[in-house]
Amino acid sequence: MALKTILNYSSNFNSKKRSTKQITFIIFHYTGMKRESAAINRLTNIQPKVSCHYLIKNNGEFIKIVPDLYIAWHAGKSSWKNYKSLNQNSIGIEITNPGHEFGYKKFSKKQISSLLKLSKFLIKEYKISSKNILGHSDIAPQRKKDPGEKFPWEYLSKNKIGIWHTLKKQELMKNRNSKIRKIEKEFFFNNLFKIGYSKKTPKDLSRDRYLRYVTKAFQRRFRQELVDGKIDQECLLISKNLIKRYN
Repeated sequence: MALKTILNYSSNFNSKKRSTKQITFIIFHYTGMKRESAAINRLTNIQPKVSCHYLIKNNGEFIKIVPDLYIAWHAGKSSWKNYKSLNQNSIGIEITNPGHEFGYKKFSKKQISSLLKLSKFLIKEYKISSKNILGHSDIAPQRKKDPGEKFPWEYLSKNKIGIWHTLKKQELMKNRNSKIRKIEKEFFFNNLFKIGYSKKTPKDLSRDRYLRYVTKAFQRRFRQELVDGKIDQECLLISKNLIKRYN
């Protein structure tokens, strides 16, 4: 399948080509800027030293910013399982959205339709596992919130893009806000680390603060109706269910 893309190349990428086998992840982002034109300028201008492989515009059009076989600068300081600095092994997809700072909104139907098309193309092209389709906040929870709780992870998973739990709404609501014991909190975090979230606390954060960021990243991805950083029985239940799917 050929993708109809607009070319607007950035000079922000590593000059050495990588092999197709190195591409094992797709990372979703939102642009987090007020205007789409400003986001495009930022991703293509040399000064900010950021880029991505693809941008999906508000109208659903694709802009190709860095060719797939070059390492774009979209993930920054990041980790997932045994991987560090995920730029090396990933395709970065930015989606126009003002983000949490400038009036975060739902992604448009045209954007999601284009995202489905692009993701399916990349999954097939590079044989990417569903386990390796992630959001920026998954790989950098202390720094990032994107693509955020309005991103349609459940819908994408129904189309074989990424992973979602298999629990019914009724069962989840029954366990929401139900307190958990200290030992259960430990189980919860162990589950998250097995899924892929980094165990390592950044030097500039306390352990408790870092774990709260990880919890919120997990909730933005898998419990989107309530992102409060508090662990309850619902969170624990989802984490248990996901272990079966990620391992």
